[in-house]
Amino acid sequence: MDTSQYMEIFLEDSIENLQYLNDSLLHLEKDPGNKERINEIFRAAHTIKGMAATMGFVKMTALTHKMEDVLSEFREGNLEVTQEAITLLFKCLDTLENMANRIKGGSNDDLPIDGLIVELELISFKEEPPARAENADEMGLNEYELSIIQQAEGSGLNVFQIKVIISETTLLKAARAFLVVQTLEENGDIIKSVPAAEEIEKGNFDSSISLVYLTSKDAEFVRNVIMNISEIDDAVVSPVNSKSESLKSKPREEYFAEVHKKQQPSVRVDLNKLDMFMNRVSELVICRTRLEQIGCSNGIGELDETLEQIARATTDLQELVMKIRMLPVDVILSRFPRMVRDLSLELGKDIELVIKGEETELDRVLIDEIGEPLIHILRNAADHGIESRAERITQGKNPTGRISITAYQEGTSAVIRVEDDGRGMSLEQIKAKAAEKAIDTAGMSDREIMNLIYMQGFSTSDVITDISGRGVGMDVVKTKISDMGGTLDVFTEKGKGTAITIKLPLTLQIIKSLLVNTGSETMAISLGYIDRVIDYKDNIIKKTNNVEVITYKEAVIPLIRLDGRLGLKDSGSTKKYIIIVRAGEKTAGLVVDSLLGQKEIVIKPLGKTLQGLKEYIGATILGDGRVTLILDVAALV
Repeated sequence: MDTSQYMEIFLEDSIENLQYLNDSLLHLEKDPGNKERINEIFRAAHTIKGMAATMGFVKMTALTHKMEDVLSEFREGNLEVTQEAITLLFKCLDTLENMANRIKGGSNDDLPIDGLIVELELISFKEEPPARAENADEMGLNEYELSIIQQAEGSGLNVFQIKVIISETTLLKAARAFLVVQTLEENGDIIKSVPAAEEIEKGNFDSSISLVYLTSKDAEFVRNVIMNISEIDDAVVSPVNSKSESLKSKPREEYFAEVHKKQQPSVRVDLNKLDMFMNRVSELVICRTRLEQIGCSNGIGELDETLEQIARATTDLQELVMKIRMLPVDVILSRFPRMVRDLSLELGKDIELVIKGEETELDRVLIDEIGEPLIHILRNAADHGIESRAERITQGKNPTGRISITAYQEGTSAVIRVEDDGRGMSLEQIKAKAAEKAIDTAGMSDREIMNLIYMQGFSTSDVITDISGRGVGMDVVKTKISDMGGTLDVFTEKGKGTAITIKLPLTLQIIKSLLVNTGSETMAISLGYIDRVIDYKDNIIKKTNNVEVITYKEAVIPLIRLDGRLGLKDSGSTKKYIIIVRAGEKTAGLVVDSLLGQKEIVIKPLGKTLQGLKEYIGATILGDGRVTLILDVAALV
């Protein structure tokens, strides 16, 4: 059987299920008695095993099979959910993820698993089996379903609780379960299934399903009907009645929440196709702008109405493709609870991670890039920021340190804020480290001194560990964020904690901009940076430390003459404008010769030859065909 055509689907589903298992194990560790969570974990592991077996990956199949054995012990109540067991399962997940990555790279799943399998076998024998929980097979019927059973009993019908065990070797268990349901419904009515019918159709269950069945037939007939279906290992048919404990009722609100719970359908799309789609829409926007300019230049009135319709259609299409490209930051943030858990164990600290605003969306390109900076920030917070349990108790703090990640949208930007309630940093500490490295901080503002932590090789830690302390992490963070057109700010208070705020554009493809003339060139500035535009007047310009400044909102801000900064010839224009821009906590005034109006522009990369130009984030093509550079305001300020 040629399985190569299914490889992409297998890898995507496996990675998705592995991430789900990571999240579920974290929740299980906090709530060890949650039987439903254990069942969900078991089903996800079983799904991975089934897919790996179908694709012929022997070691992946063997490892997940042994994981199932431990999960089955959890489910049966024979093994207690401990930190040791969860840590071992996490090690198995890491190995499975490495296997998936090797397969993606064209290798086989050839990683050593003998040690893990031995550990999984041994852990099952470390605990005495506790007493089995009562009503382990509760069907959870609601009041309406129980009333149906009572009416059926009054009419002389038999009520059976059926457990059907499907062979583990079957490739199409959903289809097999469907045959069971279809066959039973020829001789009676199924009023309840566990899992629900929607989950059975998708194959989201392990090797068994449970049903509540009303029929005039006897138990032997029902069992024979089921066993006549191929790939069914066993069927247990038990008579029950409306008073049976195994049919325990759910609260009414739970029932209605379950009935109205629906999942949105989705389709997997290759990312390269999305990029191509985006490029075509970008070209369409450029052509629309060109048509508008031709219509205005030639006074063709007949074009106006059609151009308006084209403008509406392209704007809608542009917004649609932008939404398609957007992904919730949870895609990245969901990895961090596991990482912080492992760090807390390694460092011997109690650390709690809180994530808020995970539904905030970012362009997928930014999602791919933001992960590494956040990893460095979190590692620093856990290692340098959060104190030991004893130290926190001495200071009167909660023994458990807290790190929070908050994401939210602010105008045309997305903000990600990482805070900890640890020891914080002091200016004196940073100055002392700067003096050790022969950095003169005299004349520096507090903000400039604080920004020294982003220098390569600069670290406030006296000890180098495997986690941090080499002065590399924050330098990587600063470089990555700048490359994405974002800004980075740090706020800290000694003894209280540190907060690092990352501000990123929502997308790197199409932006609203202000076109300006400076010198002999036309430039574009993203509206996301612009606070307001004021007239240039000589009497408002002052000088301090030989730097031109103006007073704006009771603050003194520097003035940047764009023609001089960019090496352009002065146009000699007497009428000029000052564009007040903000980049993070910094504000400046950009002096330009004239304003050309707002435009939606498509950002095109500068290419390898011009990559070193830090003053520009890219270029765009205007309606008249001219190429215009887009200023990187964050770099200028």
